[in-house]
Order: sequence, then C-alpha cells, then structure tokens
Amino acid sequence: MDKKLIRPYGDTLNDGKVQLSFSLPIPCNALGEEAAKTFAKHMNLFDPHVVHSAPLGDSFSFYIVYGTTNHHVDLNNVEVVEVDSTSRSKEEIEVFIEENFSEPLVFIGASTGTDAHTVGIDAIMNMKGYNGNYGLERYKGIKAINLGGQVENEQLLEEALKHQADVILISQTVTQKDIHIQNLTSFIELLEAENVRDQFIVIIGGPRISHSLAKELGYDAGFGPKKYAFDVASFAVDALKNKRIKLKK
Repeated sequence: MDKKLIRPYGDTLNDGKVQLSFSLPIPCNALGEEAAKTFAKHMNLFDPHVVHSAPLGDSFSFYIVYGTTNHHVDLNNVEVVEVDSTSRSKEEIEVFIEENFSEPLVFIGASTGTDAHTVGIDAIMNMKGYNGNYGLERYKGIKAINLGGQVENEQLLEEALKHQADVILISQTVTQKDIHIQNLTSFIELLEAENVRDQFIVIIGGPRISHSLAKELGYDAGFGPKKYAFDVASFAVDALKNKRIKLKK
C-alpha cells in the first residue's frame, strides 16, 4: 500500500509549522517565555518562538508558541469511526416517522451530573433550535422532553421509564479530571444494573464527544460540535426502526 504522508503547514505545503497555546503557573516575564520555549522543545518542536504572552494574574501566564515539527501522518493508517445513518432534513424525518411508526417517538434529554450547561441540550431539544435548525420540539411525530441541567443519572432513568421514552439524549460539557467520562460510564452501568439497557437508544453529545468515545462507553451514538437536531434524529429513527425489525424476528 502506498503511503499517503501529510504534515502540518503554515507558510508552504508540508513545512511542519505548528502553533500551540498553553498556560504556565509562573509570572509573565522573560523567565516565563524561556520556560514556554523549553516546554515546546520537549514536545519535539524545532526553533520555537513565543509569538504572544500575557499575564493571567500575579503567578500565572499564557503563551502562544510557533515552531516546526518533523512528524508526519500516514492517512492510510488513520481510522475514523463515524455515525452510520442516512442524513435527513426535518421534513424527511417527519415523513419517515409517519411511514414507520404508529405513535409519536419520545425523546428525553438532559445535562447530567453536576453539568449545569444546557446550551447543547437546548440546541437539540428546544423548539427554536440553533443556527437556523429547529429543535426536536418542533418535529411532527416526536415528543421532546428536556429535563435541563444538573440531572442525576437516577432521575433521568426514572423519567425515561415514566414517559416510556424511546431515545435518551445526554449532553456533557467537558469537565475537569474527566468527570464527564465517569458520569457517562455510570449511566450505562445503571441501565445494565436495572436490566433496561435494551429498552432505549442512548445518545450522547458535547464539545469533546465523538462517536468512537460513545461506542467505547457503551452508547449507541455520539455527536460532537456542529451537529444539529436533524443529525441526532436521523440516527435515532434509523436505529429505532432497525431495533423493531430485530424484535419482530
């Protein structure tokens, strides 16, 4: 197999130029800039330059460093795990539901654990949606229930069972020390402990959520940035149809 090698570039193709930013727990001064360059060198960047620095209080500082790397990536060795579903518009999803389901589909969603950020779940669930893309509340054939933020896993499951939900949506903003990973893992463990995992299509989303991470944690799908209600609904209706076909066999 022929290798397909690429490198980052800034000025000319494959020149290896990269830019990174980070904070250090030291004042913003000459020592701080030299420490930032030294750190970049330890990351195997050649000829690093601090192109921007700023204080973050008396004992912290922020740096942007520009440098060169000799590393490359062979695209033949890069594996991508993507959501496997047919992308549909809101109108196409509504028609699909009408043709394949006799009752409205129930989607229940929340930002769980200590996560109080509801922008993501609101963008998917609420009627107005985001960036010109309506949320699930506006979809014919879907009953959307948004529980908001800081919802405990046990409460989310209780509400999902109460409303006989078909799909559970969980939004997680990235937290310190990967608390979101622990919370997401705990929810799947809860479903399995209650022997109800197979009752739901369970989908997660957030700034650093990927489909591969979702599958690794035991979810049906994961959606990261720049995804909208129609992306989530397209996958969910396909998954529900396939699930019902399997149950009939």
